[in-house]
Amino acid sequence: MGLIQCNDVCKSFGEKVALDHVSVDIPKGKIFGLLGPNGAGKTTLIRIINRITIPNSGSVLFNDRPITQDDVEKIGYLPEERGLYRKMKVGDQAMYFAQLKGMSARDAARELKKWFVRFGIESWWNKKVEELSKGMAQKVQFITTVVHNPSLLILDEPFSGFDPVNAQLIREEILRLKDEGATIILSTHNMESVEELCDNIALINKSHVVITGGVDEIRRKYGNNNVELVYTGTALKPAAGVFDILSDNDDAGRHTAVLALESGYDTNKALREILLQDVTVNSFKELVPRMNDIFIKLVTEEE
Repeated sequence: MGLIQCNDVCKSFGEKVALDHVSVDIPKGKIFGLLGPNGAGKTTLIRIINRITIPNSGSVLFNDRPITQDDVEKIGYLPEERGLYRKMKVGDQAMYFAQLKGMSARDAARELKKWFVRFGIESWWNKKVEELSKGMAQKVQFITTVVHNPSLLILDEPFSGFDPVNAQLIREEILRLKDEGATIILSTHNMESVEELCDNIALINKSHVVITGGVDEIRRKYGNNNVELVYTGTALKPAAGVFDILSDNDDAGRHTAVLALESGYDTNKALREILLQDVTVNSFKELVPRMNDIFIKLVTEEE
């Protein structure tokens, strides 16, 4: 069982159906990607998990029992719409948010100082939020989301506004928090981050779940049995009933070919057939589709 289970959740706003019998199981100690185009229902589901919004029907379980307001204190939520008080000092604001999550002033100060040092922002403590750039403010809000060591983190577009260096810093922190036992829901449009970080995903489109499962499992499911072969020697010939050649680029005797394996032939069998020809194999790898391609394919099919 997962840390969070959403069972048959439905939510409407007037005549607008936001979630239509949505069920997802979010495993404990994993990074779960919540994907979908704008308006698909992701944020509504996140708000229901946080008990900001109540579903019309269905249930949300936390550790196998109905989620309560006390459980929300164990959640760290970074919304897509950032919310810092611009006129407050950074340190005062961070202390305020930490204490809202039940931390004592002493514990909050100690943990916040650690995070400020880790992010190299110790000198920002007495600055006002309005003095910070968007990316700097993002760092502060990320810290206020995680400082109380929540068992569940919900991060909605956490890389928005960051340059590549700081985006990588946040990725490393997310992986570190996972290694320390946190369960993380990651809502993002960045498919590279999904492949790099996520163990499992759910794709929501038009208010319902299109697909859910492990990232590697889904990528293989939507593969087309193609392989990339880099070789030297005479031009490779198709092998009837084994593989066809989709492309073969020759660069001064070094070939890069894409082969389509016939149904029933795995990569090991195909490689044995290739070695029977007069070639030297430099590399041979299965071509697994990117999550971005799968996302586009599934959403387009829905349309």
